[in-house]
Amino acid sequence: MSILNFNVGVLGHVDSGKTSLAKALSTVASTNAFDKNPQSQERGITLDLGFSSFTMDIPEHLMNSNYKQLQITLVDCPGHASLIRTIIGGAQIIDLMLLVIDITKGIQTQTAECLVIGEITCDKMLVVLNKIDLIEETQRQSTIEKMTKRLRKTFEFTKFPQAPIISCSASSSLNLNELISTLQQHVYIPQRSPNGPFIFSVDHCFSIRGQGTVMTGTILSGSVRINDSIEIAALKEVRKVKSMQMFHKPIDRAIQGDRIGICVTQFDPDKLERGLVSTPGIIKIFHGLIIKINKVKHFKHDIESRTKFHITCGHSTVMGKIILFIDHSVNNDNNDQFNYEKEYEAIEQYPTEDSLTNKQIFALVELESPITCQLQSILIGSRLDTDIHVNTCRLAFYGHALDGFTDSDYLNKDLSNKLRIYKRKEKIGFVDRLVDDQTIIGKDLFQKETNINIFVNFKVELNPTGDQGFIESSFGQSGKFKVRFMNGLSDEAKQSLSNTKGRKQQGKTTTTTTTTNNDADGESNESHQRIRIILKFKKYLFQEKTVISQ
Repeated sequence: MSILNFNVGVLGHVDSGKTSLAKALSTVASTNAFDKNPQSQERGITLDLGFSSFTMDIPEHLMNSNYKQLQITLVDCPGHASLIRTIIGGAQIIDLMLLVIDITKGIQTQTAECLVIGEITCDKMLVVLNKIDLIEETQRQSTIEKMTKRLRKTFEFTKFPQAPIISCSASSSLNLNELISTLQQHVYIPQRSPNGPFIFSVDHCFSIRGQGTVMTGTILSGSVRINDSIEIAALKEVRKVKSMQMFHKPIDRAIQGDRIGICVTQFDPDKLERGLVSTPGIIKIFHGLIIKINKVKHFKHDIESRTKFHITCGHSTVMGKIILFIDHSVNNDNNDQFNYEKEYEAIEQYPTEDSLTNKQIFALVELESPITCQLQSILIGSRLDTDIHVNTCRLAFYGHALDGFTDSDYLNKDLSNKLRIYKRKEKIGFVDRLVDDQTIIGKDLFQKETNINIFVNFKVELNPTGDQGFIESSFGQSGKFKVRFMNGLSDEAKQSLSNTKGRKQQGKTTTTTTTTNNDADGESNESHQRIRIILKFKKYLFQEKTVISQ
């Protein structure tokens, strides 16, 4: 019988009743389900991902598909703020999110963060107003209506404005049938394909005496059969699939989207807690990544270049420094690939939304520790060092990995002369003297030791007159330079320069008897009347030698 496995993430604030809901709905428990972990039982909260399932007939709207039965796999995510890494990892393998809200408390800090994670990782959401049994029956309906109205306003500005809202009680099973019915109506057939390389996201790993080591997880891509060779990517160890199960039922084949356990032999489970397993040679270990970056609108701080964030990809979270850059071209490329033929401008911080029309923002992510990652995977940048008691969103940005670098020295090898990111630079000098109607001598633009030859033929502009010329050559040994104006200097510029020259000569022949304060004022007035020389150019970041252009 063909079974459609549909992964439903159960997310929400701590103590909203997620685990109780998963337990009430499920008929089969799997790895770590329902807080089996002794630490979870001791602390009274979910500390790890829990998996369970229940089955039903295929819904009417999917009757024409090849599937005969529907299996709902529930991914019970922790709700505590300190476990956000685990929540993000769990959310990236789901097809639909159940956002669980305690009706007596409404939206709380982690509820909002879970909503943000849902917006990033999936397109479908159902909202569960849990614990309605705690409200007096006479006030229950009016409380549900008030909370529903309040939530509708909240969801209005998200990607889930019309998300169904179901009220129930997990502990007393009140209205659970309505929840199951609504869930059944919103099941869809996700893109599933047995083709392509096998990639498996492992969330738990343990040994079973007499059988081997079992890795449980979700298939992200391709398919797997018994006796296939698979590689534990982070360790570069290859093993053969000895056996497989799907919620305690033996199977000989599984495809993308299935939740399974894979048994291998001669592998120490302590070596792998979480990670990726794949067809040998497919998954790489990256030291740096390029992503197309999107700011989370609820993040209230600036996202600044060269700052560090917690970078989460799948179940891995490491520290990483970002370098931001922008694509100014009109024609934006396919988001699946990064175009190295283009030039990009380095920027100091993520722009405001108003200035982002038809612009794409990218980030080079310099990882402090390497991670196993599949290109096109979602990366999420966070500030997890923020005080968890502060009512603020810690999720800063997200994006897809467009390219990655496997060499630890990628900044000097892979990026050198390949990634063309420039910074806009501006130098300001002053006119030293007027030579003729087409030529001036400038100063203070360069230091004495600067090789002025690399700036020859660069355009400059006089301020405030607006005359445009080019640097013709150096002049002497003190950093001065000659500027040529092919169309001649404007009358305004010539007059200003002649006046400046006249004041200088007059100053040399006049005996000064004013006070120190008057001297300072005179110098200030003269500096304001001096004509400035503006040089604007681009300096490229990742080049073997200093490269500049205009």
